[in-house]
Amino acid sequence: MVSIARDITEHKRAEETLRYQQRSLEHLAHHDALTGLPNRLYLIDKLNHALQNPDKQAASLAVLFLDLDHFKDINDSLGHSLGDEVLRAVSRRLSDCVRKADIIARLGGDEFTIVLQGVGSSVIAVEVAQKILLAFEQPIIIGERALTVGTSIGISVSPDDGLTTEELLRNADAAMYRAKRNGRNTFMHYTPDMTERALARLSLESDMRRALEREEFHVAYQPQVDMHSGALIGVEALLRWDHPEKGAISPKHFIPIAEENGQILALGKWVLQKVCAEQIRLADAGLAGIRFAVNVSGRQLLHEGFLEFIEGMIKTGTCRGEALELEITESVLLSEPELAAEAMQAIRKLGIAISVDDFGTGYSSLAYLKQYPLNRLKIDASFVRDIVIDPDDRAIAQTIIALGNALNLEVIAEGVETEEQRAILVNDGCSLGQGFLFSRPLAPAALLEYRRDVVKNA
Repeated sequence: MVSIARDITEHKRAEETLRYQQRSLEHLAHHDALTGLPNRLYLIDKLNHALQNPDKQAASLAVLFLDLDHFKDINDSLGHSLGDEVLRAVSRRLSDCVRKADIIARLGGDEFTIVLQGVGSSVIAVEVAQKILLAFEQPIIIGERALTVGTSIGISVSPDDGLTTEELLRNADAAMYRAKRNGRNTFMHYTPDMTERALARLSLESDMRRALEREEFHVAYQPQVDMHSGALIGVEALLRWDHPEKGAISPKHFIPIAEENGQILALGKWVLQKVCAEQIRLADAGLAGIRFAVNVSGRQLLHEGFLEFIEGMIKTGTCRGEALELEITESVLLSEPELAAEAMQAIRKLGIAISVDDFGTGYSSLAYLKQYPLNRLKIDASFVRDIVIDPDDRAIAQTIIALGNALNLEVIAEGVETEEQRAILVNDGCSLGQGFLFSRPLAPAALLEYRRDVVKNA
């Protein structure tokens, strides 16, 4: 009898162990290992079930599609371990913004989805989106670091924006991308035209992945001049894409996509290699003594292999650091000030100049600028455009010029198109300019001709 009882007990224990293992496997199959949140499989199952509910009120739900803004920069600059900690903190913060009955899922990477059940209209979805954005205004504390993490949110609501799981997720995703294009850290409700835009974006993204291999990109060079004498003092390298079917595609359309999906690293590397090769070739052809300015994204600047890449080119003689200038946007200085300052100090040690591009469009202060090893400020073209007729634009330009003088920095005005603009800028103390008044972006061969014409007419 004792032996039989023991056998029954062991059998029950084995069954319990098996059930526990099955439950564990089921949980792992339906949850994200990093955050503990439901995963895509769980989300789709629950969405399908909710949409099939015969109760119309219960079947009315909202989908919020969230993508963290510039999260890849955190991974690239601070490492994936810290990035994982940020994702865990984000999941906890999102949980505090919704009801227990709602679903939060991590789809992968820095993408999250929230399902609000029984909402009846988009009003509740908007309130939740606003609550999330407000919560994200507070920095995320990881160790001794305080990280500001924003998020872009797209909203779709059944039945108006979709009757199936696939439609609701796709349309919320499209709305999220519209939110990113509208400046990030905001939310957008789905509208039918977004589907067409999303498809066009996917097509462009796919084409861009093959464009480098197919040599569809090229670099044009816009002269930068001394506005007193007209002498050529430098050029800005501008990336151009000649699509075989769609023709010339503006950088304002493909650069933001490249920054979001990471292609900016490969593109940026290609541009630097191209410019440095052209820099040496043109110098050998007689175009020496000028600086070649190249735009660098925040993601490039903070990427762990960026400095090593530039050092390698200088050491092998394929780049002349003293004739190179990196243009960094003002937003980079504000988002990661300490890391940016460290990277820029290392770059300056290589003899490379650094300028702040589109200066005046952000919120840089004198205190911020003093900690960076800068050489030049660039007055954004938006302030130059109406400088002749708008006193506010002229006041802003004068302030930037005065700030540059105070910090012993060169100041160059972008977008100079008329003689009146040039005269005002020179009168206010800005001697360097760039724009159609002097020249459109040129091919390398045309740049040599431009220099010869300037010397001839001097």
